[in-house]
Amino acid sequence: MTENPNLLSTLKSYFGYDSFLPLQEEIIANVLDGRDTLAVMPTGAGKSLCYQLPSLIFEGTTLVVSPLLALMKDQVDSLKVNGISAEFINSSLSVREIEQVQERIRLGQTKILYVAPERLAMPAFNRFLLGLDIQLIAIDEAHCISEWGHEFRPEYRQLRRLRDDFPEVPIIALTATATEQVREDIVSQLDLHKGRTFLSSFNRPNLSYSVRPKVDAGKEVTSLLLNRRGQSAIIYCFSRQETEELARELQANDLSALPYHAGMATEIRQKNQDDFIHDRVKIIVATIAFGMGVNKPDVRLVVHYSLPRSLEGYYQETGRAGRDGLPSDCILFYSHADKAKQDYFINQVEDAHERKNAQQKLATMAEYARLPTCRRRFILEHFGESSAPEQCGACDVCMEPREQFDATEIAQKILSAVVRTGERFGADHITQVLMGNRGKRILDKGHDQLSVYGIAKNEDRAQLKDVIGQLQAKDLLKSSQSEFPTLAVTPQGRKFLNESQRLTLTKPKSTDQVKAASADKSRRLIEYDRGLFEELRALRRRMADAQDIPLFVVFGDASLRQMAADFPLNMEEFSQIHGVGQAKLEQYGPEFLEVIRKYLQSSGLPFATAAVLMRQRSNKRQVHEERGSARSLGRTTEYETRELLSQELTISQIAQTRNLAETTIIGHLERLSGQHVDLNLHHVLPDTDTLEAIRKAFGLCGSTYLKPVWEFLGTAVTYDDLRLARIYFGQIARERGN
Repeated sequence: MTENPNLLSTLKSYFGYDSFLPLQEEIIANVLDGRDTLAVMPTGAGKSLCYQLPSLIFEGTTLVVSPLLALMKDQVDSLKVNGISAEFINSSLSVREIEQVQERIRLGQTKILYVAPERLAMPAFNRFLLGLDIQLIAIDEAHCISEWGHEFRPEYRQLRRLRDDFPEVPIIALTATATEQVREDIVSQLDLHKGRTFLSSFNRPNLSYSVRPKVDAGKEVTSLLLNRRGQSAIIYCFSRQETEELARELQANDLSALPYHAGMATEIRQKNQDDFIHDRVKIIVATIAFGMGVNKPDVRLVVHYSLPRSLEGYYQETGRAGRDGLPSDCILFYSHADKAKQDYFINQVEDAHERKNAQQKLATMAEYARLPTCRRRFILEHFGESSAPEQCGACDVCMEPREQFDATEIAQKILSAVVRTGERFGADHITQVLMGNRGKRILDKGHDQLSVYGIAKNEDRAQLKDVIGQLQAKDLLKSSQSEFPTLAVTPQGRKFLNESQRLTLTKPKSTDQVKAASADKSRRLIEYDRGLFEELRALRRRMADAQDIPLFVVFGDASLRQMAADFPLNMEEFSQIHGVGQAKLEQYGPEFLEVIRKYLQSSGLPFATAAVLMRQRSNKRQVHEERGSARSLGRTTEYETRELLSQELTISQIAQTRNLAETTIIGHLERLSGQHVDLNLHHVLPDTDTLEAIRKAFGLCGSTYLKPVWEFLGTAVTYDDLRLARIYFGQIARERGN
C-alpha cells in the first residue's frame, strides 16, 4: 500500500521511527477507517503502535484493556517520555489519585487510558466511561478471552459489554499467540464479525531456538549465565520450589538472580519484578506466573528449565527474548521425567474435554522437544504458516547439524526391550534394562533375565534417551497419555523389526559443540564501539534512576548500539537514531551528544579519524546555524546528497565532497526512499551476485531488519551494502506496485 506521509510524520515525531514494520500501517489505516480489527502479531512486531498512533489522530480518548499492572505503568511511562498524554487506573492507585486521573480525562487532557479487565466489572467505573468521548477500544492479550487459549481468564469474558456500551466505537484486539481456533473465538466473543483480521508471520528471525537434554541442567544453566554475565535473562521452572532452589544456586555462583512465583508475598514478588525490569537484577527465575505483558526489550536469553505445557505458551514465553530486534537465544532443557510430571497433573483434571485438550497440547510440546528437523519450521507450521523453509539457519538443528549414523542396531535393541518388558514401562526403565542396571525394580520384575538385559551396557544413558525420542518422532515408538507414561511399539515399529529395515538417525551434540556454536554466534554480532556503548549505558542508568523509570524507556540497547556505531555529533544526526522522536531528542539529546563528543576527544582513536569526525561536527554546527533548524536542515541536506548521487558520484565521493561520514550519506538516501523519492542507485550497489545473495537472505530471514541478514551472510557483505540493497529492493517493490 502507499505510505501515508502524515502517518510517517507522526511516527517519526512521537516514536522516532522512520518507517513502519510489516502490517503496522495497514492495521492503523483499518483502525482510522473506524473498522474493527484483530491483529495477530509476534512479540516485538509493534502491536502497541497499532492503537497508540491512531490515538494521536483521533480527537477523543483511547481505552486500552491490559492484564497486568506492571505493563500499564511501563507503557504509560514510555508514552509520557515520547510526549504523549497517557494514564492508568488500577488498584495500585489510591482513591484520591484515581479521582485526579479521572478529572484529567474528563478535561480532555489524556489521549490513552489503560485499565485492567477487572475494573470493567465496577458499575461506578462503567458510568465514568459512558461519560467520556471514547473513540477507540484496544484489548491487549486478547487470547485470554478464549477458552481454547493457553491463558484463558474468565474476567475477559465480560469485555463483550464494551461492544454493547460503545456500539459505534471501533475495537482492536491484539495478541501474539492465537491458533485458528482461538482467533475464531476472539472474533465471536467480541463480535468483530464485520472487522478485518491481520495475521502477521509468527517468525522471530532474531531468536535462535535450541533444545538440550536435561542432564546436570543446573550446572549448564549456571555456565550459560556466567558466559553472559551482565545480560538480562529469564529462567522458567516447573514449580515454586524449583525457582527458589535454582535462584539460590545461581546466587552462590555470584550471579545476579532472584526468584518469582505466585506463592511469594505480593510485595516481595512485585519488588523482584521491578528490580528485574529496572535492571537492578539481571536474572529472574520464575514459574509461568511471571512475564505476561512484561515489557523489557533487552532480554537476551530465555531458558525453559522444565518442559512447558503447550507450544502456544512456550512461543509466548520465548517471545519475551529480543523484543528490541537484537539477537537472543531460547533454550529448552528436555527430559521424559518432566513430561511425566506434566502428565500427572493433567490427569488430575476432572473435565474429560479439558483433559484431552491439555494432553494434546503437551504431546505437541514434547514432539517439538524431540525434533530431528528444523524447530522454527515446526513452530510456524503449528500456527498455520505453510511457507516456512526446510531450514531456518537459526535453531540448533539447522545451525549445528548433527552427525548421522546407522541406528538400525540400537533401534532394534530399544524396540525389542519395549516388547520384551510388555510395553508397560517408561523410557527410564527401558534405558536401565538395556544398560544392565541392577535396580530393585528390575530385579523384582525379573527383567535381568531377559535377552535384552545389558545389551547396550556400553551406550551413554543420555544418548539412549535421545534415540528413544527420535524413534517417537519417527513414529516407531509411542508414549501413553497416562499418569506414568509408558512406551509401546507402533505398527510401523513392528514392521521395522519384522522386515529388518535400515534406519539412519542423528547423534546428539556434545556440550563442547554447543559452546563452540554459541561462541561463533557471538562473534557474528553487529560491530560497534564497546567503550562508547558502556558510557552511554551509564548515562542511561543515571537518567532512568533520576526519573524512576526502566532503562529501556529512556533508550533501548538497539538505539545505544546505533549511537556507538554511527557517532552522531549534533541534534540533526541524533534525530536519525532509531527510536529518537521529538520529545526524546529535546529531553535526552544534549547529554548523550556530550558523552559522544567527549568520548571521541579522549578515546585514543587515530588522529585522522578523530579529526574527520570533529570537522564533521564543526561543519554541521555551521550549516545548522546558517539554515535555521534541524528539521529544515534535514530536507536540504538530503536533497543535496540526491543531486550528487544523480551525477553518479560514489558514496565515498559524496561523503568527501560534503565532508560527512558515509553512513550519514546512506542515511540521507534511506530517508529519501521513505518519502518515495526516485534515486539513481545502480552505480553504488554491490555486484550482481552479491545483490542476489542479499535478496535471497532477506527472503529467508522474513524481515527487512539488517541484523539477521548480516548474521546470515556473515562477513561477506558490509552493513552499508545491506542498507543500499534494502533501499533498492524497496524502490523496485514500489515500481511493481504502481
